[in-house]
Amino acid sequence: MTVIPKKTVTSYDSATVQVRITTTTRKGVLAVPVGALVALRGILAPVPLAPDLDQSVLVGWDAARSTLGFDGHPTVLYVRCQEPALEQVRDVLPATVNPQLPGMVRVSRPSDALLAKRATQSAFGSLLLGLAGVSLLVGGIGVANTMVISVLERRREIGLRRALGAHRGQIRIQFLAESIALATLGGAAGAALGTAATIGYTTWHLWPAVVPAWSVGGGIGSALVAGVVAGVYPAIRAARLTPTEALAAP
Repeated sequence: MTVIPKKTVTSYDSATVQVRITTTTRKGVLAVPVGALVALRGILAPVPLAPDLDQSVLVGWDAARSTLGFDGHPTVLYVRCQEPALEQVRDVLPATVNPQLPGMVRVSRPSDALLAKRATQSAFGSLLLGLAGVSLLVGGIGVANTMVISVLERRREIGLRRALGAHRGQIRIQFLAESIALATLGGAAGAALGTAATIGYTTWHLWPAVVPAWSVGGGIGSALVAGVVAGVYPAIRAARLTPTEALAAP
């Protein structure tokens, strides 16, 4: 078949393009004479991932059998699936299409655009993961520094508690709990700001906002772990102060 434009295509109505029958089928039987014009019902939107379809004419199954001599055995199948399930679909497609001879089915590779998209997503994912790790390290150092300064400024408080009977384990737990609370609050605030920024950006571009719960929980959990690690040294340092040394501090 040959697509013959009647005028510049500016809409998707059926009067803009007609199809002229110029070749016969493999069986050589046509109910429509060669050279006849067949009006289209519409024009599909461009398909970037399958450019061959942009130059093809799609005919219904019954119409193909009754007018074009189609024998009911297609030679090419176009399958559309969710992108995350692409590899699984490729694995089961040969046996699904031809259970008797799955080796006769050749599955084409994904389009170059899809491969480029995946490579870009992988690169951005690695970059964002690295930035998150650096941010977590900087935040942990900040929490540790804050807690060390807190120990130095509260030595008289520590000495007073020790003099009133508090043992070293209680002092360690106090400062470790403060470090965990500080880091967890910071992680929760960061997760909230990141979620709000994501929703605002997607809403601005009219995209659906998708924020996985595991990402928010993972961010807060990572901040909690950083708080535990950052609070170990200040807590041990505070617990090692003797009551007399702490009370004598200026």
